[in-house]
Amino acid sequence: MSKETTSKTIAVALGVCLVCSVLVSLATVSLKDRQERNRRLDKLKNILVVSGLYSKKADIAKTFQDKLRPRIVELETGVPLPEERYDGLLNTRDFDLNRVAADPRYGMTIPAEQDLAGIKRRPRFMIVYDVIHDGAVEKIILPVYGKGVWSTLYGFMALGKDLKTVEGFSFYEHGETPGLGGEVDNPRWQRSWVGKQAFNKRGELAIEVLRGKVDPEDPKAVSRIDGLSGASLTTRGVNNLVRYWLGEHGYGPYLDRLRREGMR
Repeated sequence: MSKETTSKTIAVALGVCLVCSVLVSLATVSLKDRQERNRRLDKLKNILVVSGLYSKKADIAKTFQDKLRPRIVELETGVPLPEERYDGLLNTRDFDLNRVAADPRYGMTIPAEQDLAGIKRRPRFMIVYDVIHDGAVEKIILPVYGKGVWSTLYGFMALGKDLKTVEGFSFYEHGETPGLGGEVDNPRWQRSWVGKQAFNKRGELAIEVLRGKVDPEDPKAVSRIDGLSGASLTTRGVNNLVRYWLGEHGYGPYLDRLRREGMR
């Protein structure tokens, strides 16, 4: 093969690569907005599923707008943030907990001895959702997240009007092993949380995910959930993240305030 032929071949190959790169870049840019919109809708869908409001026939965005009321809450005090203090990061439209956690104004480093969820930093403010029925709050939705085996798990927990009973639980994003830790997506396992008591009669945190099966004769069974078979590390991660976020360094002050003042 002549040098001229070789040069032409290389030039054609480089030209094809360049055209393909441009096409891929254009596709990525053109699809970005649609992907972001789909991610937002999927997140809203998961909130509706946990709240018990999801229907395949319903308009997700409209149902969310009509039935849920988002708030920004300061975790340390449990006090909702006035809307006049909302800004580009602290708002209910596009709240991104990772961006807020990383921000030097609105995020904080968690002391190692308190970091049960293994997340190192957390927002000082979190978004929460009131589920409204006939003008009254009937349950609240709390975002939760923490480390599993291979990933950070992001999910939602619904608590009933008594602020003790779990009425829904799911994860909307994670990278755990399919068939093992990935069983956090199993609807049967998620339903096993419903009706469990997150707090005992004295108001103490009681919810616990076991590494094995719950003994129905155990007096504490009402607050215990079966672990994931073959996924003890993911099970431990779920237990830790739930206990962190329901505890004194998570939503504890907010829940205490609601108990004192009532949900409204």
